[in-house]
Amino acid sequence: MRWLAQILVNSLVLIVVAGYFDSFYIEGVGAAVLTSLIISVLNAIVKPILILLTLPVTVLTFGFFLFVINAITLMMADSIMGSAFEIDGFGAAVVAAIFISILNLLIQKVVIEPLSRKDDR
Repeated sequence: MRWLAQILVNSLVLIVVAGYFDSFYIEGVGAAVLTSLIISVLNAIVKPILILLTLPVTVLTFGFFLFVINAITLMMADSIMGSAFEIDGFGAAVVAAIFISILNLLIQKVVIEPLSRKDDR
């Protein structure tokens, strides 16, 4: 259930980011959900490999290189989705990855964690 909630939150975040950046386009809600699913699979399979391969760079940059890895997964999702999900370049993907990370963190801390604490009572 938590995974499905995270997919829906990521879909919402993708739509929000697409609304703010002209270089980031998503066709609609269905495309956002599908893109979120693809990003979730890429994060489960490809991201750990990329983190392991770039561990020295990630350590030297105090973890900021993880935004580049997130941008790479966004670009991979872009290539899989075709015209339903478009990012105009790698720089736009890095900026989008930063905003997506920040929005996901805020939603996690402000909405999801308080709700899960309420359910635990």
